[in-house]
Formats: sequence, C-alpha cells, structure tokens
Amino acid sequence: MLNRVIQQFGLQVRSINEVEDSFSSSVYKCTLSNSENVFLKIPFSKLKFQRELEAYEILKGSVAIPEILDYWTGDEECVGAFLLSELKGKPLTSKSTPTVAYQVGVLHAEMHSIQPPANKVLTSIQNEFSNWSNFIENQFYSFAEDVKDILDEQLYNKSIEKFEKMKKRLPSPDGPSFVHMDFRPANIIIYNEKVSGIIDFESVRFGSTEIDFTKLYRDFLSVDISLYNAYQAGYNSIRPIIDLENVLPFYRFTDAFNSIGWCKRRGMKENALFLEENLTRLKKWLL
Repeated sequence: MLNRVIQQFGLQVRSINEVEDSFSSSVYKCTLSNSENVFLKIPFSKLKFQRELEAYEILKGSVAIPEILDYWTGDEECVGAFLLSELKGKPLTSKSTPTVAYQVGVLHAEMHSIQPPANKVLTSIQNEFSNWSNFIENQFYSFAEDVKDILDEQLYNKSIEKFEKMKKRLPSPDGPSFVHMDFRPANIIIYNEKVSGIIDFESVRFGSTEIDFTKLYRDFLSVDISLYNAYQAGYNSIRPIIDLENVLPFYRFTDAFNSIGWCKRRGMKENALFLEENLTRLKKWLL
C-alpha cells in the first residue's frame, strides 16, 4: 500500500522511516531525492481521512499546521492518503521549558477560538456542542462494552458509579470550539524553543474545550507546576481558560477508562504497555 501511495504522488524517495507514536494512522517520513523531507499519512478509516481534510481547510491561516502538498481520495483498497510538508523540529517532551509551555498554551487557545464556520456545511467534523453531555456519555458507554471484558465485575461497577457521580458536577460546557481530541505532546512539534505547530486532526470535533486538556496534562503539564502555570498564562493571553481543577478529575478518569476500551479494540498485545498504564491510572482513581 505504501508503494502504491508513493507512486500515486509521483515521489522520488531516497529513504523512508515509519513515524513512532502514531497509534491510529500509518505515517511515514520520506526523504526525497532532492533532500526535501515530506510526510505520507494513510488514515485509519475513510471518515478519519475526510475529517482530517476538512480540518486542514478550517485551520489553514489561523493555526500553525503542516501544508497539504497533495492528497489522494483512495480506492476500494485504500481509504486515501495525504502528502504533507514537514514541520521543523521534534515532538514536545516533559523536558521542555516554561517558555515553550507558554507557546503551547497560545497555540491551544488559538485553536479553541475557532468556531463552526457560518458559511460552510460540515460533512465530516461533527458539531457535538449542543448535545455535549450525551456525546461524553455515549463515548464512555461505547468503550464500556469493551472494558467490561477486561475489568473484574467489582472494578467495572465502581467505574460506572464514579462516572455517573462525577458527571453531575461538571460545569456548563465551554464552546462551541474546535477541539483536537488528541492534544498530546506527540502531536505538538517544537524547534529551537519555539512551537512549529500541531499535527493529526483525524479525531477532531466542535465541542467543549474541557475535553481537550486531559492528555496534555497527563503527559506534560502534570510533570512540573512551572509548566502548568506558564501554559495557562499563554492560553489566557488569547482566551479565558476554564477552571481546570474543576473538570480535569472527571476527564482524567474517563480518559483512563476509555483508553482501556481503545486497547481492547485495537489489540491488547500490540498496546500492552498503554493498557497497563491506564489500568494503573484507573485503579488509583477507584481504589
């Protein structure tokens, strides 16, 4: 399939490396014969392809993102593919400085400032804001069908009880905003102490911003209070941030629970480490 996509785009490739930490799509960094680096992305499904294409159209000129150099809508065997420009740099890490964290906050707030376009009918990116509570509930109980096969009955029942109890304490949703749904360090590119941009838009929605802080907090902001404070200052320079202390516990809990279900769907052996991490997180919340 990779060779077909390379032929489709007419690329003269010198070397190819598969990008790590891409859990859904297949992503490859290609060095061309002219020494230019580009990225090939083959999404997990047709919907994810269409959603990403629509996201690039909406974000272009408003948020720092790669450029779509070309795309292929696919055929019976391939859902489609993107040829993307390179964002200089490497993924964000917990060793980054508060200066970088501030810029990440700015970038995140710029994205959250984007509302559903008034002059465009969305075909692939759903606007879930008006039914936000139902969206969160449906997502949780959908994954619960998979989680039920992994957790013992007592732990599973405790999870359901905790979800219902915590859900009632949530504030009114904040939006409608463009939410990434996978805003984590691997999708934020840094170069020379500056944010180059953000990647991976196959899960995006219009909804409440409250869901979009969870993974960044889990993998980056929770490491150091100075990063957490700098990020919030950067975000607040663009738009007011919600009360994270009020919503993070709920979303951190549901993220751990839903991630267990995701591992069941995508392969428990292939995602064994991620599964174990989330089982540990869930047990801390419950026990």
